[in-house]
Amino acid sequence: MATLVKYGGNDVICPGPFYSNLTDSSLLLSLGQKADVSGPPCKRYRVTAPLISRAGEKVIDEEKQPRSIDTLPDECLFEILRRLPGDKERSNSACVSKHWLMLVSSIRSSELAACNKVCDESVKNPSLFLNNDVIVDEQESENNGYLTRCLDAEEATDIRLASIALGTCSRGGLGKLSIRGSNSTRVTDVGLSAIAHGCPSLRVLSMWKVPFVTDVGLSEIANGCPLLEKLDLCQCPLISDKGLIAVAQKCPDLTSLSIKSCSRIGNEGLQAIGRCCPKLKSVTINDCLQVGDKGIASLVSSASSSLESIRLRTLNISDIALAVIGHYGKNVIDLSLTELQDVNEKGFWVMGNTHGLQKLKSISINCCNGLTDTALQAIAKGSPFLKQLFVCKSCYLSDAGLIAFAGTAKALESLHLEDCNQITLMGILGALLKRSAELKSLSLVRCLGLKDISFEFSQLPSCMSLRSLTIQDCPGVTSASIQVVGRICPQLQNIDLSGQVGVTDESLIPLIKSSEVGFVEINLTGCVNVTDDLVTMLVKVHGSSLKMLNLHGCRKITDRSLLAITESCSALDDLDLSSCSVGDYGVALLASARQLNLHILSLASCSQVTLKSLPFLGNLGLSIVGLNLQDCSLISAHGLRLLEEKLWWCDIIS
Repeated sequence: MATLVKYGGNDVICPGPFYSNLTDSSLLLSLGQKADVSGPPCKRYRVTAPLISRAGEKVIDEEKQPRSIDTLPDECLFEILRRLPGDKERSNSACVSKHWLMLVSSIRSSELAACNKVCDESVKNPSLFLNNDVIVDEQESENNGYLTRCLDAEEATDIRLASIALGTCSRGGLGKLSIRGSNSTRVTDVGLSAIAHGCPSLRVLSMWKVPFVTDVGLSEIANGCPLLEKLDLCQCPLISDKGLIAVAQKCPDLTSLSIKSCSRIGNEGLQAIGRCCPKLKSVTINDCLQVGDKGIASLVSSASSSLESIRLRTLNISDIALAVIGHYGKNVIDLSLTELQDVNEKGFWVMGNTHGLQKLKSISINCCNGLTDTALQAIAKGSPFLKQLFVCKSCYLSDAGLIAFAGTAKALESLHLEDCNQITLMGILGALLKRSAELKSLSLVRCLGLKDISFEFSQLPSCMSLRSLTIQDCPGVTSASIQVVGRICPQLQNIDLSGQVGVTDESLIPLIKSSEVGFVEINLTGCVNVTDDLVTMLVKVHGSSLKMLNLHGCRKITDRSLLAITESCSALDDLDLSSCSVGDYGVALLASARQLNLHILSLASCSQVTLKSLPFLGNLGLSIVGLNLQDCSLISAHGLRLLEEKLWWCDIIS
């Protein structure tokens, strides 16, 4: 070592690499240009020519000039740094400068392993090695991928990635890495190369909005992280099929692949994934315009033995892709199809009638004009174990199709209809009649066709199995329909009536009284006509079972309701009083109630809550973990800081 550093001959050090791995010039020779570092140039020649002085100038003796290890070329520094005995020593060296950090992070694990092997021989022949006094710690070789790191926006840089690569290797190894960038994110292939070289245990990689990462960086990850199991790429415009093919060839344990808004990824990459990844279970592909029928068909048919989840959105695929899914998706459990404008009724019909989706349990169809009554019934026939159906923005689904589907899908437990304006209350009641013994959850969101109708109670079905009901932003559903719900669904535990401005105390009282098992969650957001009388009766009847109560926007709710809550509720842990007419007295009641153990409390936009409430909020207890005080204009910033100091364990939003 001393001989190498103090060498003063006249020979110029050869720029060529000292070992085979340096043939990849992107590892070292370009680090100074790509990385955000400050230091000496990556390539510096030793100049030993004699100094020529001008007239009258004193000639400086070459032997007296200051010397530094940084005058060595990067190849020499690389050889020195890779021979350091352990992770701690390499981490310490990386702290010298950004230049050294990038050099150390460019050392591959295989090169370190080779160096560690020859360290054992140094005991027999110490003259061959620079350091013969260090014994490698066995704990430093453990790299099982226990650690998780997440970089957001400005934190995401090549320097930070290099630091993570070095800092995690001696602490269990990096297992999960998430990069949430922006259009100005400075992460490049250099940073990913550092992760690839120092984190062979990486199993999960997620990259969002990293505009400067190319196929080179992803290929480095594939080569250096063969244990990769989950890959999530979103808005990576420079990554193409080439990078995805490298992952397919080098990472056979891949189980989950998510690609969103990657414009250069197409059919070839998906075909390679299907061929080379036999353990693939989940695939999500969104807004990739180069992906077509060929890519989806090849992927699904090749991975049919393992694929369990398929999620496709905004793709240029046709009926052919759905036919292949229906035929080869024999192990598919979860299927989501969104905004597939080129898929017609025929595609859904063939997908159902091929009878390949025998294990399908959940299907979501959003904004697909090809979904009709006939298509939905075919899906029910081809999926005998279907338990969950989510349909959104279906213009052609009618009452007849819904009733036929409910009659065929005998295992159906959850039904969600959103923006399905052809569905009426008669269709909903008909579906309940067909599945009265199995259906547990029903959600109706913005279904404008739902309107009150007159009928006799003897004509109504009885749905004893229904536990959860959501009627949200359906203006045609008013008091009459809500009263009917209580009569036909006596086992309800969770009810969500968000946005139902027509709901009143009179319509909800029969529903509350009819429950035989006790309500657990009630959401009345935006029900502006609800008053203290209803809340008082609600907590008296269901106070022992109620865990969540949302009264956001119910301006007729006052401190009187809080008094009833403190007297009757023993299990409540989530209370939302945003935009209600509660004040300091009500807050004091909540804080003094010993039987209450609130976890989350929201008082956002409560104009009557003032600084007087802060001492009581500070006494809410150790159970409180979330407190929302947004737009409480009478509470000062100084008071909020004092409250944050007292409730240091609580997440306070202000």
